[in-house]
Amino acid sequence: MAKTAMTHARLTPEIKEQAEKILKDLGISISAAYEMYYRQIIAHQGIPFDLRIPNAETRQAMLDAREGQGRKVDTVDDLFTGLDI
Repeated sequence: MAKTAMTHARLTPEIKEQAEKILKDLGISISAAYEMYYRQIIAHQGIPFDLRIPNAETRQAMLDAREGQGRKVDTVDDLFTGLDI
């Protein structure tokens, strides 16, 4: 049995470049990233992340968080204290 197998994927050049830059910054080879992804597919018995489209409120919260906006807390207890649950 072969020690490795080949896969081929077609990506847009922009996506490929952006992903490869991040992987390089992380010190992870493209082959290692593919293997990690495949291992996660096996471990999850499916795609290893949520495949849902966030609603408008969630999208806004994500944008706010990326821009450093929103409520900041120092501890988990502080987080739960401010929630209406």
